[in-house]
Amino acid sequence: MTEPRRARATEAFYGRRKGKPLRERQATNLETLLPVLKLDVGRPAPATLSELFPVPVERIRLEIGFGGGEHLVHRAAEDPSTGFIGVEPFVNSMAKLLGQIQTRGISNIRLYDDDATQVLDWLPAACLDQIDLLYPDPWPKRKHWKRRFVSTVNLDRIARALRPGGLFCFASDIDSYVNWTLIHCRDHAAFEWTAENAADWLSPFPGWPSTRYEAKARREGRKSAYLTFRRI
Repeated sequence: MTEPRRARATEAFYGRRKGKPLRERQATNLETLLPVLKLDVGRPAPATLSELFPVPVERIRLEIGFGGGEHLVHRAAEDPSTGFIGVEPFVNSMAKLLGQIQTRGISNIRLYDDDATQVLDWLPAACLDQIDLLYPDPWPKRKHWKRRFVSTVNLDRIARALRPGGLFCFASDIDSYVNWTLIHCRDHAAFEWTAENAADWLSPFPGWPSTRYEAKARREGRKSAYLTFRRI
């Protein structure tokens, strides 16, 4: 793949970068704690990603666009033997998560505050056990569909980073994006959908904590789909 094509394929997956003014503590965490936890993609990735974490970890999991961080913190707290990498370009969301990490003393999370494709390109091949893409921006207007994170080029990236047998988990309450993802993964040779019946993709993932995005969807009458694809 040429660099110009990759650049065009990775631009503007997210919208605005900042919302309300940060509180003093949040701003301090961004200045002091984020640099400690942030991946340095300007340097080669370690051959063994467990070296990124100050505690022993047996598995590595990436969450793309963690939003308010409820899911990421929940998973990291319930599974301290897994190292988590969370990517989120929205400043307010990052500040909120940093506060939770500090308050709860969580050590098995590393972060990146920009485009997730930069992390996927930086990671060694076949290094991840799971990638989560949960309630991503649906870009509902047809003219914006090219900005959806799920695309052939990004599935190539995800496939490269996942180990054989690793999982790509996707959740959304937008039917058009669910169908979009099913079609793209069906047409990609590296993935197989694990669902055996409707209950498999209409039921939340095991151990799933409800998020504010999911709660909003239910209030507005939208049902969620939970798709799991295995790296062949």
